[in-house]
Amino acid sequence: MRHARFAALAAPAGVAALAGAGCAAVWWADPTTPGGLLPVCPTKALLGINCPGCGGLRMVYSLLHGDLVAAVQFNAVALVALPLMLWAWVAWVLARRRGHRRPVFLRYRWAPAAILAVMLAWFVVRNIPIEPFTSLRV
Repeated sequence: MRHARFAALAAPAGVAALAGAGCAAVWWADPTTPGGLLPVCPTKALLGINCPGCGGLRMVYSLLHGDLVAAVQFNAVALVALPLMLWAWVAWVLARRRGHRRPVFLRYRWAPAAILAVMLAWFVVRNIPIEPFTSLRV
């Protein structure tokens, strides 16, 4: 019984370990330094426009260093998404501990469409070439 509970928590623990390793890599590589180790966004490099994730690594780096203002400037939508992802991870862990295969948040069938709509809106808004929208570019 105890072994099954630990086995059920292996996937969430693996995701947490990967997230921690990713944060350590971002901390070490410093994406705010031009020409650093971390690659430039392919969309930005090839098309010259900001994708919804542009500035995400710099946002994480700023958060890891306690600079909330810079984090908001780099990618406000990703910053809002972080607590939601943490909530989803906690719901996943609790569902696994209770023996459920599917976390509670997956019962909301509208969630993927809502996430897609927000990401598309963010993609469009941050690429509008007039003020005040140009200030959203990174």
